[in-house]
Amino acid sequence: MNPTNQALNISVFAVFVLITLYIVYRASSRNVTQSDYYAAGSSFTGGQNGMALAGDFLSAASFLGISGAIAVTGYDGFLYSIGWVVAWLMGLMLIAERLRNTGRYTLGDVLAFRMRQRPVRAAAANATLVISLFYMIAQMAGAGGLIALLLDVHDRTAQAAVIAIVGLIMLFYVLVGGMKGTTWVQIIKAVLLILCVTMITVFLLGKFGFNLSAILRGAAERSPLGEAVLSPGAKYGATDTTKLDFISLALALVLGTASLPHVLMRFYTVPNAREARRSVSWAIWLMATFYLCTLVIGFGAMALVGPEAIANAPGGENSAAPLLAFRVGGTVLLGIVAAVAFATILAVVAGLTITASASFAHDVYANVIKRGKADTRSEVRVARITAVVIGVLSIIGGIAANGQNVAFLVALAFAIAASANLSTILYSLFWKRFNTRGTLWAMYGGLISSLVLIAFSPAVSGTPDSIIPTVDFHWFPLSNPGLVSIPLSFLFGFLGTILSRQPADERKQAEMEVRSLTGIGSGLR
Repeated sequence: MNPTNQALNISVFAVFVLITLYIVYRASSRNVTQSDYYAAGSSFTGGQNGMALAGDFLSAASFLGISGAIAVTGYDGFLYSIGWVVAWLMGLMLIAERLRNTGRYTLGDVLAFRMRQRPVRAAAANATLVISLFYMIAQMAGAGGLIALLLDVHDRTAQAAVIAIVGLIMLFYVLVGGMKGTTWVQIIKAVLLILCVTMITVFLLGKFGFNLSAILRGAAERSPLGEAVLSPGAKYGATDTTKLDFISLALALVLGTASLPHVLMRFYTVPNAREARRSVSWAIWLMATFYLCTLVIGFGAMALVGPEAIANAPGGENSAAPLLAFRVGGTVLLGIVAAVAFATILAVVAGLTITASASFAHDVYANVIKRGKADTRSEVRVARITAVVIGVLSIIGGIAANGQNVAFLVALAFAIAASANLSTILYSLFWKRFNTRGTLWAMYGGLISSLVLIAFSPAVSGTPDSIIPTVDFHWFPLSNPGLVSIPLSFLFGFLGTILSRQPADERKQAEMEVRSLTGIGSGLR
């Protein structure tokens, strides 16, 4: 790429960053109360929050990772899209409305309602911090690959500097704008992302005479796997182990979505449960449109760019969509796609950061350390300090994971979320006997088991695609731990409850049931 093209790409990218920074600055003037910083004062409508949900969820894993996975492995890469769309039905039917009625700012509000406050809030905060950090590392790795491609930077030191700059801009969003500024960035980003992928899809279909079959034929001819890329099994069908890995991945994708702290926290930015439900409906339609476009973009990249060129580009598989944009629309379209993809990363990382910092400040500082007696100003100050610490850690982790497929890295975060949070959410909402020990066993059991299995899996060591490819200390055969750690979490929660002599608080349980169904007593407007 010549210097003129690089200058144009950087200009498009810089314009977007400046516009969003201005929006965040304007929104920051209304961050007066604790509710403003954590939940945007519950002032967004269902439609607005649905767009923000889509903006929060459609991360670099969706835009860069899935397109790259389809471009390299074909049909098996599209499994990510299917899993993430189906997953929202669980959130719509089981969780969104009840969670909005029961809590105020964080997941800890819901889980601690019937239980002993301090240990349960500490467990919820620990799980939120770990999940958010894993998710943010994936986004940072995507940012490094994207900007490396945009600027044609192959040196890993320069890519590390790019990741650090991404982290600093994201911290500005969170520290200055709070949830309100972050939400507006996510809304703008969602609209731009949907328009961007739709535009690329239309251009691409037009190049093949609006014939999807022609794109698929071209992809099969270009791929070294031939027509096998159009059928299941190119990646996950070779052995019994890879088939189990597929089942594990599917469980993590479908069950993890309804357990992600930054997604759950978005339900508190609307005024009532009805708007929370409308938020999910809006998000489902937007995401279904987006993921259908990724199918065309992925196979289009396979046909026009080729798997070998994608694998050898800066950023590896994550470069498929930007390379396709350059092939289809030249430098201008590449600049637009890069800016939108960068906006995607910034918006998602900002949402994750504010969720993690709010969980620590509200659950640990205010309710564990200060025993519910912290003033609003000091709590928000602790949240901002936590955001800085989380941001620095994510930058370091993103530099270490640079080059990995972003969708794969995010799937690990989904597995951890489903393992740590799903069983406790469902047990708390629907099982009358569930108690404090069951909550702690389920949350810590799922969290620890998923982390241990990931640490000793092929994702970390033992294969050329591992994070540490030069050593081999793996003994767990699956790359994703969901198949084992998610059932373990439910089992730990069940055993912890029935083996405990502590009786469930029937009065609190009855109050929570009424609150989850009606919103009475939760402080809803």
